[in-house]
Amino acid sequence: MDLTKESLKYLAEQGINPKERVVSINNQSYVIDENGEPQYIAPKLHLAQNVLRINTLSGLVDYIKSNLDRADEKLYLHIANHKSVRLVSTLKPDGSREELAIAEAILPEFWFNRFYDMEDFNVALQSMFVKNSDREILLKVVGNLKEDNVKTTGDDGVSQAVTIKTGVASAADVKVPNPVTLAPYRTFIEVEQPESKFIFRMQDGPKGAIFEADGGAWRNQAILNIKKYLGDQLSDEIKKGKITILA
Repeated sequence: MDLTKESLKYLAEQGINPKERVVSINNQSYVIDENGEPQYIAPKLHLAQNVLRINTLSGLVDYIKSNLDRADEKLYLHIANHKSVRLVSTLKPDGSREELAIAEAILPEFWFNRFYDMEDFNVALQSMFVKNSDREILLKVVGNLKEDNVKTTGDDGVSQAVTIKTGVASAADVKVPNPVTLAPYRTFIEVEQPESKFIFRMQDGPKGAIFEADGGAWRNQAILNIKKYLGDQLSDEIKKGKITILA
């Protein structure tokens, strides 16, 4: 039965047995205490004890489509950042939110803003960056750079002149363009890696480093790419109102 607080107080004053004092107000259960005040009875919740941890977006999509858990509930996909997506429930009666699964991308470790020797830098460019025209320019430079010829005298603060091998016994001075546009692997492998601007600098040794030059705007693009992928893969679930994507 649905009762107002005034009605509950009246019931308590009549000496009703405690077992009979459990009533419903706005679809929530209360028990009347000795002072005639309603005390909320929190429903017993059966929440997941362990969050399911996944490393790919495709694995997260497969889990959602399998309807293994909470098949009849509406769920939310919260894109927390460029490498983390959480599957959570709506608010429970006690105000908590159940976390069912989390997808965390496994990303290669490349240190921006740090100088690498040319061999390590060459390997990193080939293994941790998507192939594009500026990556190929940098590979040509670092793969042919002579050991003692980073020409700091030709440094105008933007571009640096370097000497690279052009043949068996010849060399030529070239200017390295700046900034360069590169696409490191920084988000889930299923989505397009966002390109961004970098400043390429060299030191004697020789050594090379790239410095981020877009203010972190690539993170917003990565989140949008993730949202598009999930939207495409879960279009039926979204139409049925079972999934909402929050970015």
